Amino acid sequence: MSAESSDPAPEGPQGSPLGSGGHSENSGSGQCPPPPMAAPWSLPRWRAYVAAAVLCYTNLLNYMNWFIIAGVLLDVQKFFQISDSHAGLLQTVFIGCLLLSAPVFGYLGDRHSRKATLSFGILLWSGAGLSSSFISPQYSWLFFLSRGVVGTGTASYSTIAPTILGDLFVKDQRTRVLAIFYIFIPVGSGLGYVLGSAVKELTGNWRWALRIMPCLEAVALVLLIVLVPDPPRGASEKQGESAVGGLRSSWSEDVRYLGRNLIFGALTVVTGIIGVILGAEASRRYKKVNSRAEPLVCASSLLAAAPCLYLALILAPTTLLASYVFLALGELLLSCNWAVVADILLSVVVPRCRGTAEALQITVGHILGDAGSPYLTGLISSALRARRPDSYLQRFLSLQQSFLCCAFAIVLGAGCFLMVALHLERDQAQTRQPGTGTPDGKDVDCKDGERQSLLSGTRASTENA
Repeated sequence: MSAESSDPAPEGPQGSPLGSGGHSENSGSGQCPPPPMAAPWSLPRWRAYVAAAVLCYTNLLNYMNWFIIAGVLLDVQKFFQISDSHAGLLQTVFIGCLLLSAPVFGYLGDRHSRKATLSFGILLWSGAGLSSSFISPQYSWLFFLSRGVVGTGTASYSTIAPTILGDLFVKDQRTRVLAIFYIFIPVGSGLGYVLGSAVKELTGNWRWALRIMPCLEAVALVLLIVLVPDPPRGASEKQGESAVGGLRSSWSEDVRYLGRNLIFGALTVVTGIIGVILGAEASRRYKKVNSRAEPLVCASSLLAAAPCLYLALILAPTTLLASYVFLALGELLLSCNWAVVADILLSVVVPRCRGTAEALQITVGHILGDAGSPYLTGLISSALRARRPDSYLQRFLSLQQSFLCCAFAIVLGAGCFLMVALHLERDQAQTRQPGTGTPDGKDVDCKDGERQSLLSGTRASTENA
């Protein structure tokens, strides 16, 4: 739980440390004394865990802001009289501002006080969220602008908070803490949706959802200022020059350095876009000849993705190009499911319950997926590494073999989709039955009976004519 860093003194022309006044100080033997070392930076274990808890709590609020509008979207549309396309633009503005401001906050976080930058971000997004709840209907453009400002504020936290955790913990501790930190992404996403809709139901006014969040965020801001330290950068690695006294690079140099590692990100973006379109189109066309097309498309894409990802991992040590090819194919096939799964869900849930069903699907999907899988994968890797020599090769092999579990989990998911195919038609038929699964079943039955009588009367009049 401690990190040490040295602050080397500036050097003279021949590499000798300079004393006060810039003159070289030599001992009587003519040898240069070692450069003065700064006191090692350390933090008690309990302080580090308290800081991690505060950062996790704030991360929860951060991602609740992402989806709180989704829980009251229909009310927002009605209030501002905006169409579906403009309603979708709210999230586009939010994400767009987040993406544009993330590099700026990354630059600031690498060169200035991270604690101050985080505090500014929290003030920015909470203030924008609170003020947006007082916007009049005729100023809908101002509401869009406020969502962009909220996205800008959340970018600061998503960018900088993990780096503080990285300097508070080392090795396996860091892996576990980061896994817990990122668990709050799906949890916050689901809670944001639930909080928005629940507050609206309790108060009758969707605006109160945006007014409650700043109260929680004010608590987070106080806790951040009081309990979270700003450790020296690189403190956990105990690299003196890197932590404090190293030369600073320019922003363009940082981008060029990171660009070498962006292949995976580029593959994910491109294959994700293509996969979503391909899966939706394949499902649409196949549905014309097979009513169970959607789960069958999902199952077949997963069965094809599993060997691709397996080969990508196996071939990584020998041929990187082939590994990237199979990785791209695997990601493309996995992405085929995104839109199709949502289509399946909507087809088996009555309209009145679809919002709740979407929230439940998001929550359960993340809990079974990206919430626990990073920790489980790291746990397997740590268990494998404990039995092996501590070397770079063995660390790589431990991670490689732990990731192989994903391929088998994908096959299990394909089996689940095949089970869905067996029950899909029955569930869709039940959904179409009058009053099934709705809170006001009697009312729906009456309305359906009225529709049937009207239709019967219309048919009779047509036949008589």
